[in-house]
Amino acid sequence: MTTTTLTRRRPRHLLRALAAATLSLGLLAAGSAAVADYDDRIAEYDRQLQQQREERERLAGEREQLESRLEGTNADLAAAYLALEDANARLPVAEQALAQAEEDLAAAEREEQAVGDRLAVAERELETLAEELSAGESQIEASRSSIGELARSTYRGGPSLSGLAVVLNASSSEEFIRQTAIVDTAVRTQTKVITDLETITAVNRNRELRQAAVRDRIDELHVQAQEAVAAADEARAAAEEHRAAIVAIQEEQTALAAELETLQSRLQEDLAQKQADDDRLAGIIAGIEANRADTVAERERERERERERERERAERERRNASRNNSGSGGSSGNRSSSGGGGGSGALTPPVPNPLYVTSPYGYRIHPIAGYRWWHAGVDIRSACGNPQYAAADGTVNATVPARGNGSHGNQVIIDHGRISGSGYVTVTNHLSRFNVRPGQSVSQGDVIGWTGQTGNVTGCHVHFEVWKNGSTIDPMGLPGWVRSN
Repeated sequence: MTTTTLTRRRPRHLLRALAAATLSLGLLAAGSAAVADYDDRIAEYDRQLQQQREERERLAGEREQLESRLEGTNADLAAAYLALEDANARLPVAEQALAQAEEDLAAAEREEQAVGDRLAVAERELETLAEELSAGESQIEASRSSIGELARSTYRGGPSLSGLAVVLNASSSEEFIRQTAIVDTAVRTQTKVITDLETITAVNRNRELRQAAVRDRIDELHVQAQEAVAAADEARAAAEEHRAAIVAIQEEQTALAAELETLQSRLQEDLAQKQADDDRLAGIIAGIEANRADTVAERERERERERERERERAERERRNASRNNSGSGGSSGNRSSSGGGGGSGALTPPVPNPLYVTSPYGYRIHPIAGYRWWHAGVDIRSACGNPQYAAADGTVNATVPARGNGSHGNQVIIDHGRISGSGYVTVTNHLSRFNVRPGQSVSQGDVIGWTGQTGNVTGCHVHFEVWKNGSTIDPMGLPGWVRSN
């Protein structure tokens, strides 16, 4: 192989390699683009899921807050009110869905009309082509007849069209000119007939092709028309379904409003009962604080008597020493009592941190009665059956059963004695059942009961109160309590 041959072949080899590399890069780029597009779709899907989760959590939080504000309201009335609120919330959603369905229906009907119009135009065009084809066939048949007639005339011995015959048969120059003119006319006529035949045949062939294309288009339009009709029927059914849903919600609203009106006669009784239950609890706390004060006073008196006895002993020892001239005096160590009767550490939450607060401590508006009332504790999200723990060491003062304690349900009251110089009592309501008994000593973290929904509440949650020196405080302000929302 010569150098010239190698020189000629090398560029082709390089071009093939370059083309292969370019193709590979193109495939890689296409693959990367596909992966990026897939990743974008996954990211968008995850974003939508996150939005849905956040929306569900927001709605659940709002529902829990509403349920907490209904605390103290009998279950039937609270359930009717919540059902009415749900219906009120569903109505605008259903109305929005109906508006979208009607918009979709209008678009589907427009598409159905547009496809129908295109189909009608195509069918008219097909009819026109059929008529034109029929007319063209008639023209072709007439042209063929003319050509046949010319052929038959020539065969029967008509004027010969050959130039030699015209010359030989002419008897004079005038006859030659006349026969030549006749021949020219015949030739032009025959040529025109043949040309017209070719033209109309080509035109009809074109019409046949157009006719086939229009038939195919009509078939496609028939499919589109069927799809458009089906889409319009589906949109129409969806719109009708949403209209029916709105009517059902409105009927539900009317029925629930009537039921709520009937049940509201019990509301004042419920609120009066809640006030009585709160007053009874306040009385129990006041009794604990009074006993604590009496105990502290008695301990202080005992300490004062002990100090007096110490002074008397010291005086006797001083006099004895003076009489004995011993020059030394006796002494005795001071004694003190720590007092108190509870834990010495900080209070911990009744359920593990972080805490999702469904209703905070302080004033809130009753959703039915519309008046401000004091929420002496904090409501915390907790599933039914979850354990609740003692906030600090102490003694169970009372376990009040749900029967006869309609507002608070199963209730545990624990006296934690003095912590950092202040008297503390904690109260837990709505427990499903107790794990302690009155008079029992508990340590911080002991299970005192389980989350429930006893009393006038609509769902399981923690209701926890902290009483400091006879008054409630916000538990969420205590050290170490962490709120998640």
